[in-house]
Amino acid sequence: GNLLDRFKGRVMFPIHNLSGRVIAFGGRTLRGDKKVAKYINSPETDVYHKSNIVYGIYQAKGEIIKKDNCFVVEGYTDVISLHQAGIHNVVASSGTSLTVEQIRLVKRYTNNLTIMYDGDDAGIKASFRGIDLVLEEGMNVRTVLFPDGEDPDSYSKKLGEEDLNEFIESNQKDFIQFKAQLLAEEAKGDPIKTAGLIKDIISSIALIPDPIMRNLYVRQCSSIMDMDEEVLMMGLNRNRRKNWNDKQKRANPGITETPEQPEPNFTRKSNQELKKRDAEFQERDIIRILMLYSEKEIEFDVWDDDEEKVIDREKVN
Repeated sequence: GNLLDRFKGRVMFPIHNLSGRVIAFGGRTLRGDKKVAKYINSPETDVYHKSNIVYGIYQAKGEIIKKDNCFVVEGYTDVISLHQAGIHNVVASSGTSLTVEQIRLVKRYTNNLTIMYDGDDAGIKASFRGIDLVLEEGMNVRTVLFPDGEDPDSYSKKLGEEDLNEFIESNQKDFIQFKAQLLAEEAKGDPIKTAGLIKDIISSIALIPDPIMRNLYVRQCSSIMDMDEEVLMMGLNRNRRKNWNDKQKRANPGITETPEQPEPNFTRKSNQELKKRDAEFQERDIIRILMLYSEKEIEFDVWDDDEEKVIDREKVN
């Protein structure tokens, strides 16, 4: 029956909505007791849903538009320390993994997002899903990994504004380089683990809605992992078909099996129409090759129905 102060003994962080109104609070404990939660937030209300709010977005939105990039960190103190270091286009996911709602909120102001990770392998791998969500929303994502044991808060205090900006600029990586570096260290030349690494990267590329960006990333992955582009493209197409079928099943729970369709804008076409369309594209491509290279000898591989095994090798004069 007694009233208790929810935020007793904590540093208070007001959480603003896009218009600048305080809609909730976060509190960080000042005690060293590990039994006490490090951070707690206001309870969920009609105006405050933690997964829909990005901490610092009200203060950062102008600079995000100006710089056409948004840095995403984990905690409140990371945002404040980076602001003090002169980096104002920064927000925090408030200690949770990035959600679709948070990503869409940032997307109002920029299509470029840079996620900053603490030097903690476990936390980084757990955040891979956040990268996939950003890619699925059609945004460009880069990463910055801080040294082991450091986070944006502690490292910004060690470096001056100029050195911090230089560190961020020189350590930004796209998601393929980032994933490849981290997972390759774990694979250590093991072919089974390396195959898993490549499948993991391809599954991320398959989420990108823009076909041009997908092809460019496949080419980059081919170069980094020393794999044939054709093999990676087949894996990409399988992932795309699977993702599309999964979406269809979620949209139509009563349907146990959905026809394979390569792209969402073909949803209203029957399987027969899709095959006809695909055949037309192939025929046109053959005619183009004949017209351009009729005097040359072309060698190509023939694959089985599963696109996994070479059946034969043929030559066309």
